[in-house]
Amino acid sequence: MKILAVIPAYNEEECLADTVNELTSVCPDIDYLVINDGSKDSTGEICDRMHFNHVDLPVNCGLTSGFKCGCKYAYRNGYDAVVQFDSDGQHMPQYIGPMAKAMRAQKADIVIASRGLAGGGAVGARGVGAKLITKLIKAGTGQTITDPTSGMRMYDRRMIETYAKSFDLAPEPDSIALLMRGGAKVVEVPAQMRERQGGTSYLRFFSSISYMARTCLSLLLFLWFR
Repeated sequence: MKILAVIPAYNEEECLADTVNELTSVCPDIDYLVINDGSKDSTGEICDRMHFNHVDLPVNCGLTSGFKCGCKYAYRNGYDAVVQFDSDGQHMPQYIGPMAKAMRAQKADIVIASRGLAGGGAVGARGVGAKLITKLIKAGTGQTITDPTSGMRMYDRRMIETYAKSFDLAPEPDSIALLMRGGAKVVEVPAQMRERQGGTSYLRFFSSISYMARTCLSLLLFLWFR
């Protein structure tokens, strides 16, 4: 499989170099593309200095636009799969191989790296929200996703084209559920994830609650009213 790791990065000067170096060391056969999402720190300078494969967006457009930018690149360059890979060091590249193997063996459209299957998962308010999202997805699709908020997902060629050409899909649980309703096959593989290796997450306590609430509402709208 010809796989592209799409790495959206916004103000990740503390983590980006280590993330890319680990990825290329562990998975030398995997291509990658850093999407510098209008960073205000030295993220862009690091990409230039270290000759990382990257695209510089002129302003901060958000995760969805960054990911879709990567999908457009993958679609135009004939990649078989895209893996969404965080720039903050939380995702571990050794799971990319098992994800690709599961995609081939089970003919899956989307493969999710699941902390739940590995005995972990989100905790606190995010954990409660994740369980509610799992129940909503189950109610709307009849399928159980053990780690709906996992940000490490692999998409096949058909899904790459869908994201590259759509204007209203995000790499989020509500869109995954909508794609499942449309016939996409989603499987999970067990995976562990680390804490952020530097910098500051935009998902603090109150923003986490807001994110979970928006996702649950969006699931209701996508699955029953769209």
